[in-house]
Parts: sequence; structure tokens; C-alpha cells
Amino acid sequence: MMFNKLFKFTQTKLNILYENSLFLQSLDKLIFASIILVFLASTCMSSDAIGFIALITTFLTVLQLLTKPDDKCEPNHFELWLLAYFMIVVISLAGSTLFALSLKGFMKTVTYLGFYISTVHYLKNNTNKIPYILAAIGLCVSFESIAGILQNFAHVDEISTWQDVSKLNPEEVMTRVYGTLKPYNPNLLGGYFVVGIPSLFGLGAYLLNNKHTKLGLTSLGFSLLSVVTLFLTGCRGSYMGCMVMFIATFLIAAKFLWNKYKKVFIAILTSCVVLGTSALLFISSLRARVFSIFAMRQDSSNSFRFNVYHSSLEMFRDNWLLGIGVGNKNFREIYGLYMRTGFDALSAYNIFLETAVESGIFALIAFLGFLFVMLKDGICFILKSTKINEIIFVSTAIISICGVMVHGFVDTVFFRPQIQFIFWTMAAIISSVLYNNKCEN
Repeated sequence: MMFNKLFKFTQTKLNILYENSLFLQSLDKLIFASIILVFLASTCMSSDAIGFIALITTFLTVLQLLTKPDDKCEPNHFELWLLAYFMIVVISLAGSTLFALSLKGFMKTVTYLGFYISTVHYLKNNTNKIPYILAAIGLCVSFESIAGILQNFAHVDEISTWQDVSKLNPEEVMTRVYGTLKPYNPNLLGGYFVVGIPSLFGLGAYLLNNKHTKLGLTSLGFSLLSVVTLFLTGCRGSYMGCMVMFIATFLIAAKFLWNKYKKVFIAILTSCVVLGTSALLFISSLRARVFSIFAMRQDSSNSFRFNVYHSSLEMFRDNWLLGIGVGNKNFREIYGLYMRTGFDALSAYNIFLETAVESGIFALIAFLGFLFVMLKDGICFILKSTKINEIIFVSTAIISICGVMVHGFVDTVFFRPQIQFIFWTMAAIISSVLYNNKCEN
């Protein structure tokens, strides 16, 4: 890469400084600490504070590349799609009619991608830290699950209108929990569980594989508690994501359990199906919430989304090449020209439509190309590799990404930092593992 020549030049010039600086030699530890701090901060701090910590991570990584001898940046081939996406976003920014608002959205994109590059670079040289990162995410998810359970018992009041209760009996009205994530929103908490629960699955599998039975079972226990809390959010998009998450988990687990533990595998699968069916049959509020997915225009939330989709498609039709510029504030300003009266919206409620509206058709193609090639390479690695721990890491990331992408078909909480940073961390896990195995072959 062109940048590696610059890094080599600065590393040579600053070699004496690096050799005599304890701070520069400790950058790896500081980067790891800042990555973990991003996850911890996500549970209670504002978006700006979380983003600031992520920018520190990026700054430390750039500083390390400029000073650490022989350090370099080498992307995987699927990351070229991500580079293309970023370049298209830059062009979209330049052509935006609301440049100032779009610039704010662009800086968020830079923050997320900078964090992704930083995490990939760190994990390429520190693959042994992946379990600790999964543990940090799992700890935060477990904390949110406990908070959600307590909110359910306390019957917390809704902060805003989160469900259509006009056609429901009192016993069918769900207490929708929202945890401690800011801004308080059950859909945000639901999406957070979808992207984060696989880390508990993966951590549990890793610990059991390495004979840490008690810790492994504890991790799996918290994963089940988190699934219960996910359903208490009442977020129907997260229900869909959770279903995909479980399907992907069982498909991957079948590779390892089917031949030797076929009866155990079938028993676990049957138990999950029975528990899920029983919950629908006996919990009226959950049943009403799930069935409202299929109510189409009869449910006000569904009807609202259909109106937003219609208006967003019109926005895309008029700005299909380069979009309107990135950012939800930019979206809201332009959306006012297209919305149906009384149906204001902060986003397109579909992350793929949102990407197309904001940055155009080619940005959407580039983003989908990145996801498709990365997931394809990850699945090929799972099928061919014999390294169980690394298979667990890649599987965890794939399950998380698939779940949150399905949730993203009907919501845009994906763009909140609490979900974004975990998503990019999961992508970084796949990238780092595939890169290290490519280098070994």
C-alpha cells in the first residue's frame, strides 16, 4: 500500500524516539484498553462520548503505525469493497445540497471505519485477545439483560408510544424494557442484544472447548437470560434477527455435533423449538406482539413504516446516483419534501434503503459487496479449517452480523454507536482471523 511507504519513512525517522519512549512501546495495551472502554461506555454514556473514545482508539493506532518499526497496514481483498464504499461516500458528501449537515454524518462514518481499521490492525497482531473482547461485549450484554429483567418486574412506563394498543386487551399489552442504553428505546436494546448475544454463545463455546466448563456454562446461562430479555423488549425486528441468529448457530453447530453427538444436538434443537412455541402459546402479550408483525396496515407501526418506505423510495428515485449525503439530520431535512402529512421520520427504517438514499446505488452495491465477500470467505473458513478456536471466533462474528442485518430490514437502530461498534468489531474478528490464516498458507 502507498501508506506503508509513508509509515516506513516515519518509523525510520522516529526509531530513536520509539526506542526511548515507554508510552509508544505501550500503545498495544492502550489500544486494547480503549477498545474495551468503547463497549463499557456504550451501556451508559452518550453517543458523543462513545465516539470520542473510539476516536482515541483510531489516534493511538495511527500513532503506532507511524512509530513502531516494521508495522504496516495490509487489507484483505474484501476490504477493497469497503474502500470503494468510503470513496463513494466522500463523493456523495461533496455533492450534497446540505453540506454542513452531511459533514456531521460523514464524520460519524469516519469514526466507525477508523475504529474498524484500528480493531483489525490490533487483532491481526493479538488474536489471543479475541476471547477478552468477546468477554467484554458479553459482560455488557449480561448487564443490560439484568437491567431489562428488573425493568420488567418494575413495570416501567413507556417514555413514548412504542406499541399500538388500540386493538389489544389489557393482558396483551407488553411492558417493553429498554435497559440503560441512551437514548432509551426498546428497539435499540433489542438490536443491541441481536448483535451482542452471539458473543456470549461464542465465549461459552470457546471456554467449553478449552475445558473451562464452569465459566463456559455461566456464559451460556447469561446468553439464555439475554434472549429472554430480548423478547421483553417487544422489538419485532429483533425477534426476526434472533430467529436468524438461532438458525445460523444450529447450522454451524451441526458441523461439530451431528456425527458424534447427534442425539444431543436434536435434543437441544427440539427443546428450543418447544420453549419458543410454549412462550407463544402461553404468554398473551408476546403472542400479540409477534402476530402484529403480520398485521400489515392494521398495525399503526407497520403502516407508519410502509409510508416511510414509500417516501424513501421516492427520495432514492430522485437521487439514485450519489444520494442526498450521509447522516440522519440530513435525511430528515430532505425527507420533509417527500413525507406524507403526519408521518415525519428520522430514517428510512431499512439500513439498505437508508444507505442507497444517503449515498446512492453504488455505495449500496459496495457495502453489500463487502458483506457478501466477507461472509462467503468466513463460511469457507469454517467449512475447511481444523482450528476449533478460530472457527468459533469467525462463527460468532458471522452469526452476529447475519442477525443484525436481518433486523436492519425493518429498523435503523443499526446506525446507533452501541450497535455499530460491536458490528465493526465482529467484522474485524473475521478479517483478522482470515488474514492470519492467509499469511500462514
